[in-house]
Amino acid sequence: MSFLGPTTILATFLIFCRIGACLMLMPGISSPRVAVQVRLFIAIAVTLALTPLLLQSVEPAIADASPFTLFHLIVSETLTGGLIGLLGRCFFIALETMGTAIADSIGLSNALGVPIEGNDSVPELVTIITMAATVLLFITDQHWEILRGLVASYNAWPVAQGFGPRLGLTQLTDTVTIAFVATLRISSPFLIYSLIIHFAIGLANKLTPQISIFFISMPFTLMGGIVLLYFVSKQYLDLFMRAFSSWLVAG
Repeated sequence: MSFLGPTTILATFLIFCRIGACLMLMPGISSPRVAVQVRLFIAIAVTLALTPLLLQSVEPAIADASPFTLFHLIVSETLTGGLIGLLGRCFFIALETMGTAIADSIGLSNALGVPIEGNDSVPELVTIITMAATVLLFITDQHWEILRGLVASYNAWPVAQGFGPRLGLTQLTDTVTIAFVATLRISSPFLIYSLIIHFAIGLANKLTPQISIFFISMPFTLMGGIVLLYFVSKQYLDLFMRAFSSWLVAG
């Protein structure tokens, strides 16, 4: 009975606040394609699985705590977990942004598909890229690294320390920079292809103004982009997962 005392129950709830908020925003599990009940059950299951490992680091912070202190800890833990989930989601937001740029570059921006990580319609190419990245997230066992990072977060951000807005903003800025630089680097072949092909089309249009070169060249631009995607898609996803994995290990 002493094991299931009020302190243990409150500590478990605090752990759920951080883990639940993280999984609410972390890519893959937080997708709208996953039912809300399933996400809730996953958060509860992960909380109960990690509670024995984290209980000793959480209980001292709530021992003899006042109701106001408990409320402050609940809000702080929710914000901390949400920040961790948002940091991981930044990589997939950057991937979706650059995927939209790729679709615009090769002429596939008008073919809208079902979103994977959001609710707004995105080009079909973005759906394919984000779906492949989400599948690789689980195939390569990166979701276990997410759980390892959650456990390690209690050393980096102890419960008693509370949520630090300045440190959180610094982490968010650094992660956004890393994510967009990584996705920009792996998307550079398509951007360079777009510059070259549109420069050639514009030059040809100036030389032959009587012919609508732009409309004639659209199938060739699209075909060239698809061929380029065929050759670089494996390296594209591999480099993205390496960047995401490196952040999980170091972040």
